[in-house]
Amino acid sequence: MATENYHDKPLIFKIRKVLRYIALYGFSRTLIKVRGQYHMSAKNGFDGTTWRNPNCRATNTSSRTIGILGAGSFAFSNIAYYLAKEDKCFLRGVMDADPARARSLVSHFKGAYATTDPEAIIGDPNIDLIYIASNHASHAPYAIDAIRAGKHVHIEKPHVVTSKQLSDLKSAMHDNPTVKVFLGFNRPRSRLFARLNEALCRESGPLMINWFVAGHEIDGEHWYFKESEGGRILGNLCHWSDLTLEMLPKTSRFPCRIVPTSARNAKSDFITSIEFADGSLATITFSAKGHTFDGVREFLNVHKGDLLGEIRDFEQVRLTRNETRTFIKAWHRDHGHRANIVNSLRTVRGKIPDTTDREYIIDTARFFLAIKEAHETQKPIMVD
Repeated sequence: MATENYHDKPLIFKIRKVLRYIALYGFSRTLIKVRGQYHMSAKNGFDGTTWRNPNCRATNTSSRTIGILGAGSFAFSNIAYYLAKEDKCFLRGVMDADPARARSLVSHFKGAYATTDPEAIIGDPNIDLIYIASNHASHAPYAIDAIRAGKHVHIEKPHVVTSKQLSDLKSAMHDNPTVKVFLGFNRPRSRLFARLNEALCRESGPLMINWFVAGHEIDGEHWYFKESEGGRILGNLCHWSDLTLEMLPKTSRFPCRIVPTSARNAKSDFITSIEFADGSLATITFSAKGHTFDGVREFLNVHKGDLLGEIRDFEQVRLTRNETRTFIKAWHRDHGHRANIVNSLRTVRGKIPDTTDREYIIDTARFFLAIKEAHETQKPIMVD
């Protein structure tokens, strides 16, 4: 989700925002989000293409095996933050087109070097896993180059923005079967979603799925809206289209029929209805009409068999099956960020088995690309 800049907000707004985020995410996560705001306005860059961090010790030890492409807010406040909790000496190199941001991230997390050259990261023999969190259109090209260089990759959403990119990524994965490929869809790893999905799997029959998502309003000139970047359907809605697929049995996902509803020329407000192969129905409503003080708001209601389930803001889940009712409330919002980010590192280091489904990497991209096409053409789309 695009990150709002709070620097110019009144002091009382900032205080209220911090206090609210402590309640929602805890003190440590709120602190890194605040630091992330200052990171995004960093001014201290470097000359040339590379800056070596004099405060990084033992830069060639086996633990420093991670590279990051893209040093924006998500890379700073989520990827690097959670990797540092797993291994304080995880970071080797960071690339960003903005040298100040690359240097800021490397300095804060004690990495070895910052660079503006992506090939420096991809070609570094000491790096075996690359997290890709750059602008959306560059995700697939960077991933393809890294895969062909024998690097494992964690690709933040969306992993492709065109059918051509998807075809090229598929070819790269096929040609390099030993390379591990992970996606940045974190919500499937939320503990609250896991409880809901476990309950759904015990029921039979088709699903009824309803999403309502209220996102941040962003300026019409924001880079999300560049034609090459895929807009908000690929930049944001793909989170919930992906999670919708996660709830469906593999054999029930395709063929599916996608029906778009949106005001003509709408950039951020749209309704997507989907009919799946087994008769399951889903509706995803995305609205962005102003500032959401608590961050992105998301509400899920599902019905399958005798089960009624709901998730509210990934803070609480409610399950009702006949006379049995289960209510779970987490201390803080759990969108699955830590579990998903750390999963890639643990898998590459052999601490947990690789459960990646390469076919799913293709399927979820086919699905969100078809949703984008449906809304652009304002016509129903069949995905075979």
